[in-house]
Amino acid sequence: MNGAAHQLAPLLEQLLGGRLPVRLRAWDGSAAGPEGAPVVVLRSRRALRRLLWQPGELGLAQAYITGEIEVEGDLADGLRTVWRAVRERGLRPPRLSATDLARAAGTALRLGAVGPRPPAPAMEARLRGTLHSKSRDRAAISHHYDLSNAFYALLLDETMAYSCGYWTSEDPSYGPADAQRDKLELICRKLGLHPGMRLLDIGCGWGSLTLHAAQEHKVRVTAVTLSREQRDHVREQIRARGLEEFAEVELRDYRDLDGGSYDAVSTIEMGEHVGDAEYPHFARTLYRMLRPRGRVLVQQMSRGANAPGGGAFIESYIAPDMHMRPLGGTVSLLERAGLEVRHVEALREHYVRTIGAWHRTLEDRWDEVVAMVGEQTARVWRLYLVGGALAFEEGRMGVDQILAVRPCAEGVSELPATPWTWYPGRDGR
Repeated sequence: MNGAAHQLAPLLEQLLGGRLPVRLRAWDGSAAGPEGAPVVVLRSRRALRRLLWQPGELGLAQAYITGEIEVEGDLADGLRTVWRAVRERGLRPPRLSATDLARAAGTALRLGAVGPRPPAPAMEARLRGTLHSKSRDRAAISHHYDLSNAFYALLLDETMAYSCGYWTSEDPSYGPADAQRDKLELICRKLGLHPGMRLLDIGCGWGSLTLHAAQEHKVRVTAVTLSREQRDHVREQIRARGLEEFAEVELRDYRDLDGGSYDAVSTIEMGEHVGDAEYPHFARTLYRMLRPRGRVLVQQMSRGANAPGGGAFIESYIAPDMHMRPLGGTVSLLERAGLEVRHVEALREHYVRTIGAWHRTLEDRWDEVVAMVGEQTARVWRLYLVGGALAFEEGRMGVDQILAVRPCAEGVSELPATPWTWYPGRDGR
């Protein structure tokens, strides 16, 4: 019983503050922990050394990305088991004494895990400059969204919508593209779009809403993004669909927007990138861009009051500098900017299905993804999608559509009194 797993198990249980929720298998074939639990495999001493240098979520993520740690079977089941144990058993790392630390160092030394700090995976973001300066924000957006249009075309459906869909059917023939089209139409209805109106789409992504509003509602759309890859894709689609009369896309920061008097403004899952200190200015920009009685639709992710950011893994590998707050905080900021919030709709369960569809595509086309972006990047995305789906499933994250209006001098909004008229498949507006 002197295998690596047997030596590590007591140490890990001390660090966790409770029994191991998973079964541990080490590089020497030894195993410890509850039978029948998800199996976490330490494939080399390097995994342990990495965790000594970088304990916690980020070190675990790095070890998974590099393949030093593997989870046998369903990764989601493994993560779900760990998070359930944390919640139900109240696992909390205790404060370690000098004796505890010395004992841990001795175990690592006996196992041959002591050595120089392993390098972080190449995909880790390394941003410079002042937080949420224009140049740093451009770099943060480029890190995630400029991976390549070909990669996102492989992962997403034909709408190229990289945001939560709106699932309106359980029919087996109803798929991710249908859910995205229903989401786009729902947004257009909530904004009350009709021919000739002017729409500003801030953080337009690959243009799904811009193209839908221009093509289906004959709205004149100005779209802005910080991603060159996205800008180029949207331009190409505008030309291919003959929408030059109705849509244009610009590489522009929302802080550089001028003019105003738009009939409607949309910002779909872009507010998470704005930053906490900068969000009041962002909200005022939404207000300033609208004419009186103009509507704004904010679709945005949220987290609980005690977990406002994206987490160490997300911020290092997916969306650097992102910030999420509770829904009520965002509503308050919009109201302080002068907007009247009229309707809020939670889409949390819809994101579980949306991310699940992206994850299935990733696994089904795994070899293509690896050939395109490399195995480490593919593993980043697997961990991101699995972890994200569970966060929404368990209510640790949410996503909401917030509809607001810029009141006129008389305080009149001219919004429908019956919200059901906004939904796809219903008559009226």
